[in-house]
Amino acid sequence: MKEFSLKDFKNLNSKKGLLHILSNEDVNLDKTLRYVKYEARLAELQVELIKLHRWVSEHNEKVVILFEGRDAAGKGGAIRRMTECLNPREYRVVALTKPDEIEKTQWYFQRYISLLPKAGEILFFDRSWYNRAVVEPVNGFCSDIEYEVFMNQVNDVERLIVDSGVRLIKLYFSISKDEQAERFTDIIESPLKKWKYSAVDRRALELWDEYTSYKQKMFNRTDTEIAPWKIIRADRKTNARIEAIEHVLNMLPYRAEDDELFKHEEIEQD
Repeated sequence: MKEFSLKDFKNLNSKKGLLHILSNEDVNLDKTLRYVKYEARLAELQVELIKLHRWVSEHNEKVVILFEGRDAAGKGGAIRRMTECLNPREYRVVALTKPDEIEKTQWYFQRYISLLPKAGEILFFDRSWYNRAVVEPVNGFCSDIEYEVFMNQVNDVERLIVDSGVRLIKLYFSISKDEQAERFTDIIESPLKKWKYSAVDRRALELWDEYTSYKQKMFNRTDTEIAPWKIIRADRKTNARIEAIEHVLNMLPYRAEDDELFKHEEIEQD
């Protein structure tokens, strides 16, 4: 039997620890300790996000954070943890649907450019213009010519965005095929989540290799010095959320009280 320290017992006896134990049929003290550790770390970082948000507002900064990754990679969950303690008047989350008939006739980037943040605002894109780099070509939603036009333009567009004063951060949530399959099963079986499962999701596992091929092309051609990609290993949701927040905090020059706060430490998860 594992020996627990006095600190472990204090964590288990905390409000979050006891609630976690009582909310699960099978008592797993190790899992509870990992959960309490994750919640404590998340709370620390959310305090820093509030400070960051204040800095963005006070200095009229403009921040855009792109969340990309395969279906069920945890993008939405990470966005919720980043934003749940922020002032809703000073950030937006954008998750666009497929373009309408008018938008299909416009320059591809047009509807994204029109949404860029005003001074003092953070914009979170739950999927972005990079739909055309992976999702659309894999599923036949764009032509080869449209794909190449996009790939030839995207770096220039991002350079113009950054040169205009926008701070652009690109996150890619990477999961394994087995993990995606398991998450799809959870989504399908959940009455609260099954709405997330789309026709595109139904083909995601079948088209796994095609997604991988286009993903690699995207990294090879769009991982630039001015707008680099940060790959988040996302099989463990808790680690992915923590790492994503740490990266955002590290990428923006607000004043952190303790530099040691952003040294990433893995949080194990069953």
